[in-house]
Amino acid sequence: MPRADYFAGEGEGAPIIAGINVTPLVDITLVLLIVFMVTASYIVSPSIKVDLPKAGTGGQQQRTALTLTLTAHGALFLNGAPSSDEALGRYVAGALPHDPALQAVIAADRAVPHGAVVHLIDVVRRAGVRRFAINVDPAGAAPAPRVPAGVQ
Repeated sequence: MPRADYFAGEGEGAPIIAGINVTPLVDITLVLLIVFMVTASYIVSPSIKVDLPKAGTGGQQQRTALTLTLTAHGALFLNGAPSSDEALGRYVAGALPHDPALQAVIAADRAVPHGAVVHLIDVVRRAGVRRFAINVDPAGAAPAPRVPAGVQ
């Protein structure tokens, strides 16, 4: 019995499978999409809930080793862990020799008094950090506060 050449169209043999079944490909793709969506929500969600002030000019910052958070209750967090002014100074003293361009990113709840944020900036600058940024919600600018008539 002669050998059938399926590619040349000679002989009698099984029909050529001309289509590709994409159902398994779609199934795997959808499962991977669901897995990535679920894991991304855990990666992106911050561990400390802070109601950031809104600003129209906020932008992305580079990843830094010094993230400071002030909650509405006045608690200070250093890189996600509860901290104090003294512990912050010790941490900066240890980190600054390894990274002289260390930048502090300060996230403060909207309800935190202005003086507390200024105090934190002062603590960071006294510790030797010269670069800092204020974390804001880039969703949009908050309305400007009303100035009473006659005050300039």
